[in-house]
Amino acid sequence: MSAGVVTRLSTLDRFLPVWILAAMLLGLGAGHVIPGLGAAIDAVQVDGISLPIALGLLIMMYPVLAKVRYDRLDTVTRDRRLLLPSLLLNWVIGPALMFALAWLLLPDLPAYRTGLIIVGLARCIAMVIIWNDLACGDREAAAVLVAVNSVFQVIAFGALGWFYLSVLPGWLGLPQADLAVSGWAIARSVLIFLGIPLLAGYLSRRLGERARGRDWYEARFLPRVGPLALYGLLFTIVVLFALQGAQITGRPLDVARIALPLLAYFALMWTGSFALGRGLGLSYERTTTLAFTAAGNNFELAIAVAIATFGVTSAQALAGVVGPLIEVPALVALVYAALGARRLFSPHVSGSDRVRQA
Repeated sequence: MSAGVVTRLSTLDRFLPVWILAAMLLGLGAGHVIPGLGAAIDAVQVDGISLPIALGLLIMMYPVLAKVRYDRLDTVTRDRRLLLPSLLLNWVIGPALMFALAWLLLPDLPAYRTGLIIVGLARCIAMVIIWNDLACGDREAAAVLVAVNSVFQVIAFGALGWFYLSVLPGWLGLPQADLAVSGWAIARSVLIFLGIPLLAGYLSRRLGERARGRDWYEARFLPRVGPLALYGLLFTIVVLFALQGAQITGRPLDVARIALPLLAYFALMWTGSFALGRGLGLSYERTTTLAFTAAGNNFELAIAVAIATFGVTSAQALAGVVGPLIEVPALVALVYAALGARRLFSPHVSGSDRVRQA
């Protein structure tokens, strides 16, 4: 990555890997050192939803969705070069790739394999917005693709789980597994983790511009709320790793085995999607958005489904928990890879390509 790109990032963004590593270590350390911390955090929930995690995700997503220019969304929905490849990558290639990697690299660990297949079915609707924004992707395109993923998630998750865990293994002569998942549980996850911040972001822009004008909203309001996204991300990471610190530190070899297919998945999905976007002639911003929305996963949903189906201490749930442990540093690295690859595209200005001020 060129020095020019780095200097255009804010101080908070520039040292993002340091903050994230510190948050991961803080969470792991707190969960390991403070007896009962994970259980205490997990106990603060309503209808099976962890309030600390929900709070972190909502704080994380609101500022980015408040930045979206909702009057430009129609330019995204008309772009079939973006929408159709995104659907193919998310709902055909992504689950199939995770299925193949899980069977290839974990042939002797059926419970972890099942957990990873569930992860592959849960397409990202949360943290991908942060990675896309850090990489200067198209915010409006990300909002549309995340919304499309959310709708497909409610409709297709249960059917795809049945296909990849029961039907396809049977066709291939492999052992089969069952997945019982409530459609309401999926819809509830989408409504809370996407619907609430999306509505808040839309109302902020609509009411803010109406009351004070667009110049005030983008020059004064957004810079004030912008840092909350990364604060929310770091808080979420601390909570996630505090909750599962004992399992992660207590099973290092298992974590390493689970990490291999996850690393391969992120690398293959992101690189392939980025190359596809460039090959289709998409701009840097939309190519970046295509790549991150294809590579990310909704680990919150995957963990919830694994716990509801197999139990909180199950190996399937641990496979989902390891997901953020691998995803966070992997996608941070891919943010820098995207910024470094920016020089491969023709320079132009787009509405979502805003330079962060230090």
